[in-house]
Amino acid sequence: MAVSRFGVSLENDLLEALDSYVLENNFPNRSQAIRQLIERNIVEKKWQCNNIVAGAIILVYDHHKRDLINKLTSIQHDYYKEILAVQHFHISESVCLDIIAIKGQSHRLTELSDKLIAQKGVRHGKLVMTKTDDQYKD
Repeated sequence: MAVSRFGVSLENDLLEALDSYVLENNFPNRSQAIRQLIERNIVEKKWQCNNIVAGAIILVYDHHKRDLINKLTSIQHDYYKEILAVQHFHISESVCLDIIAIKGQSHRLTELSDKLIAQKGVRHGKLVMTKTDDQYKD
């Protein structure tokens, strides 16, 4: 892919923030950081446009919480077309971690994530989405 060079003018505080971002995320240079920030912005706009995206829902929950597993499973069955796979880990005697691989329209994935995360007994949840392969075409 061809690379184009251009100059950017930033206020000192923004430049310092960019340099901190580069260091915190181990980017080799500012260009890589800016590229990643632009890509993230493009991906997030695609979520808002309701494009097909892929991602994961991460859930940390207390599996001893009454009826929680049945509720989580029931919700997942309602979204079986969007769920690619579920990986289940035992973090401790009572805490589990699920990673749910998903693909579909961004609003459906957000809806699924919101329903799962809202369940009583879910300690933490996060949705991560990215564009799909067909959106990576040159």
